[in-house]
Amino acid sequence: MVNIVQSMRIAAGSIRSAKMRSILTTLGIVIGVAAVIANVSLGASFNQYFADLSLDAGTNYIAVFGKEPNLFYENEMKLIDNTPGIVGISPFKQKSAEVAYYSTSKHIEISGVTKDIKEITNIELEEGSFLNDKDKYVTVIGHDIAYDKFDRTISTQNSIDITFRTNDGNIITRKFIVKGIIEKSKESFIPSGAIGDNDILIPASTLNEILGENDYSAFLAMASSLDTIRETDEKVDKRLARHFSVPTRDMDNNDAKPYFMSNQAEDLDGLGRLSDALAALLISVALIALVVGSIGIMNIMLVTVTERTREIGIMKSLGFTNSNVLLLFIVESIVLSVIGGLLGIVLGVTGAYAVQMLMGMPPVFPVELILVG
Repeated sequence: MVNIVQSMRIAAGSIRSAKMRSILTTLGIVIGVAAVIANVSLGASFNQYFADLSLDAGTNYIAVFGKEPNLFYENEMKLIDNTPGIVGISPFKQKSAEVAYYSTSKHIEISGVTKDIKEITNIELEEGSFLNDKDKYVTVIGHDIAYDKFDRTISTQNSIDITFRTNDGNIITRKFIVKGIIEKSKESFIPSGAIGDNDILIPASTLNEILGENDYSAFLAMASSLDTIRETDEKVDKRLARHFSVPTRDMDNNDAKPYFMSNQAEDLDGLGRLSDALAALLISVALIALVVGSIGIMNIMLVTVTERTREIGIMKSLGFTNSNVLLLFIVESIVLSVIGGLLGIVLGVTGAYAVQMLMGMPPVFPVELILVG
């Protein structure tokens, strides 16, 4: 009678005597397990990444953009701000300008906003403070504007010259004091957030005063809750549609409206669909690799049995029963599987971690899925 310990010794000897066969068998297991763990981990990482991305972009925001110039003014902003469910709003307007700091000048988009944009878009400051209602010729700049865009580093309390060209062709230059520097965005392969590293923010009222205008390009509003954001979005939409005399029959026709809207819930849905599609693709690839690896393992084990017919005959002549012979092959398969599985786990986790770091995604390794692998 052959016990488990003896079977393991015989299996170890068999593995050592046929190294190439054992390596090929183990390689199939390694590839299959590594593919499952790496791809499932990447799928989970994508889900977490897109969830974090949506939070970085803002908190319960509703964005309203005009399809044509001179559409939005203070009245429209008050209309949105007074809508039930809206707890904050900022106008948004951009104008290309020449920004000079010492001997360097660059053409940069200047964004006119108010203090509420900070909470709406989750802006974090690295240095200084944000805009307030009393500010006029002050600015908050992105990380790259402060440290990379110009020959010298821009710090808070430094001044920059911004030159605008109005629609009438007038050239107007104003000096702005840097009040704050925005924290650097997280490194990722997809840009996140409404405000980035290359933005220069000034008070919207100051921008309009310089340009001799009083309109806005868009509004960024904040809903009281993500749970009610769709309902609040509909209320804003209906108010604006009535305000712009959109016919009742066209209330659900976005093409008939002079504006378009988006909200965080819709963006989350889009990111969720993209994340699910990527996860499904990765899992499909992992399953294919696992099936191919399994077929390879079965093929090698069948060849192994055929090649070892003489060895089986000798074992039978020495008194080994069919159960003993079967146990030897099972133990040998288990030993190879354990070795291949452990190597596959190490390779899968290492590979997934490397890709996650390269793409700027959070490392996620579901323990239960590693155990399944």
